[in-house]
Amino acid sequence: MRRRRTLLTQVLVVNLLLVVAAVIAASLATNPEIDLAENPAQGMVLGLAVSLTVLVNVFLLQRRFRPLERLVDQMERADLSRPGANLRDHEDVGGPEEVVRLQTTFRRMLERLEAERRRASSAALAAQEEERARVARDLHDEVNQSLTGLLLRLEAVREHAPPELAAEIAETKRLANAAMEELLTLARQLRPTALDDLGLKAAVAGTVDELARRTGVNATFEGEGSFQDVPADAQLVVYRVAQEALTNAQRHADAEHVRVELKRLDGAIALTVSDDGRGFTFDQADKGLGIGGMRERALLVGGELRIESRPGVGTRVLLIVPIGNGDDQRDPDTTGNAVPQHAGEGA
Repeated sequence: MRRRRTLLTQVLVVNLLLVVAAVIAASLATNPEIDLAENPAQGMVLGLAVSLTVLVNVFLLQRRFRPLERLVDQMERADLSRPGANLRDHEDVGGPEEVVRLQTTFRRMLERLEAERRRASSAALAAQEEERARVARDLHDEVNQSLTGLLLRLEAVREHAPPELAAEIAETKRLANAAMEELLTLARQLRPTALDDLGLKAAVAGTVDELARRTGVNATFEGEGSFQDVPADAQLVVYRVAQEALTNAQRHADAEHVRVELKRLDGAIALTVSDDGRGFTFDQADKGLGIGGMRERALLVGGELRIESRPGVGTRVLLIVPIGNGDDQRDPDTTGNAVPQHAGEGA
């Protein structure tokens, strides 16, 4: 594929041809009988005039095109996965009125895109939470009642059954009780009632304790600060990200140690989930790890998500959710890139 010339190069070439043609035409018009071979001084003056004109033209055109080039660089760096960062990172490029108008239009387009993305993500996640709540209610109200009825029937059968069936009936009751416990655990995962009843810190701590109890993973939790005034949507996002990160650590990473930290900063919540599991690479990032879902949830509340992972070392998930007007985010590592990185710090 033939490489296209830049606009600056095209304008310079056209101007160069026009300048040379104009100088030669002016020279011939003033002295049609000019002979550069007999009078080389005139040729030198003519060449010098053309060279100076071209240099001045190049200098001026580069200055005029520089704001447009800066604007193109800003457009190429635009990343909708970083809410608000596109607008913060874009400084005024200055330049002619047309370039300023183009930059203003581009910023307005980014604002509309981010607003539309947030509305779409909010609607999708709200529908997802409603469906989770419905399934949790059905599991609790219908399936759980059916299992309870099954246990009652088994108890009634046991009283009239022959002694040789007692062991079989007891094993069936044990399996039914185990199924009921798993069902209730699944219902709690689908709809975190502890989040509504006990608050964010207790809900995350309970999830960590449940992971340690079910799997034997050495999971620890550390919480600092009060989260009573945190908006409900922000609490739900933090809880879901912690839940997904813990699931990945247990299901995909085969981690032996998991550490969860939940801290209240000045104007933000910081959630960190780190493990010593197998880690993953860029190619494995989108293969069932739920990174896309965590990223969308973070964007919904204007949060920033960073995931650092290295094969054989472990994974670190960092979520920062702004909840107030505080200026102190106190996290120099946060970049908003929701992609795995081959970085050693905190992995």
